[in-house]
Amino acid sequence: MPITISGSTGIAGVDGSASTPAVQGTDTNTGITFPAADTVAVATGGTERMRVDSSGNVGIGTSSPGSLLTVNGNLAFNSGYGSATVAYGCRAWVNFNGTGVVAIRASGNVSSITDNGTGNYTVNFTNAMPDVNYSVTASSGGASGYSLTGERIETLATGSVQFVIVGIVNQSQANIDSGNIFVAIFR
Repeated sequence: MPITISGSTGIAGVDGSASTPAVQGTDTNTGITFPAADTVAVATGGTERMRVDSSGNVGIGTSSPGSLLTVNGNLAFNSGYGSATVAYGCRAWVNFNGTGVVAIRASGNVSSITDNGTGNYTVNFTNAMPDVNYSVTASSGGASGYSLTGERIETLATGSVQFVIVGIVNQSQANIDSGNIFVAIFR
């Protein structure tokens, strides 16, 4: 395959590989490769480390990024506490009105809310959790006439989570609807 070096088009005609990149410095197994059409990759030590595919998706530690940024392995960063550590992301969250017809205001990875009765809701995930080993936190904003005492997580499943909002109404505990309910799921 001929290699073309031109002042107007640059270097053309060679794709390279992770072990022998097309563009390299004095370290011959570190550089830039072109593994597929409209795709560019970076290799160090003869191994592909990062790829930008034809959709603009960036993969670090993977040659098949499935979203705008896909990181294969634990993502670590320094959040201001003096050292880089693994970050654990919120896998799903929702802000919704739980009175009358349930209405989602904003959400991430939540497809819908099911109203199971007064103060009893199921949050349905767009993409299921890999297992039931996740943590749920829920809070709600009160209204006049009751005070919030807490929430009970009723069931855990990979595709949804069910919980109950409990408050004090007329000096006794009862399930309550709330106009402001906030739920976050971490794993």
